[in-house]
Amino acid sequence: MAERRWRMVDVAASAGISTQQVRNYLADGVLPPAGRTASGYRMLTGHHVRALAVARRMAEGHGWSRTREVLAAVHRGELPAALAALDAGHAELDRERAEIARVLGAFETVLGNPVAAAPRRDARIGVVAAQLGVRTSQLRLWEQRGLLRPRRQRGTGYRVYDPAEWRAARVVALLRRGGYPFDIVTAVLDELRSTGRPDRVRAELARREQELHRRSLCRLRASAALYGYLAETGPVDEG
Repeated sequence: MAERRWRMVDVAASAGISTQQVRNYLADGVLPPAGRTASGYRMLTGHHVRALAVARRMAEGHGWSRTREVLAAVHRGELPAALAALDAGHAELDRERAEIARVLGAFETVLGNPVAAAPRRDARIGVVAAQLGVRTSQLRLWEQRGLLRPRRQRGTGYRVYDPAEWRAARVVALLRRGGYPFDIVTAVLDELRSTGRPDRVRAELARREQELHRRSLCRLRASAALYGYLAETGPVDEG
């Protein structure tokens, strides 16, 4: 028995979008190819409606760029390419999750070490290096990497560190001794400089972690919807 034909306007209405968007999705491969009648009308079926529903679910979890990539590969019959694109999306979340965990760990290292009193006035680079137990060349290197921002003294051009910059140098020294790479050190400093108080940094990182959990669940639902679509429209080789 032939499957019911759908008008373009009805397919669009099923997802609350315009008929032009349906045409765009057909052109991009987000929807499966549609044949045409002798009079030139597109032959749309429930298969297109189901594909559109999956596309919307996919977009919630992966965004439209990856959704187009995945579904276009599916409709070209290139399942390995579609799976590779999906894996790349999940790998991105894994990297973000690991980054948050590493920043939290580094931040706890900073908080777990007692803070020596910062100088009450600006200090030159040699004084800061001696207080922190590092070489002046290390401080210059950290400055070149954008970690530290000492100002230059008028007239002499000497580097001088105010109390806030002294504390930043202490954080860098502490984390580098702990073996943390520069990207994590940068992330910790950025958080401290932008968020301010330690409790706010913790709260912001916790918020990002919760947002990551939400996105991960959205992608899980999207993957489930895609699997159902693949199983419905053709055999899924699990061997």
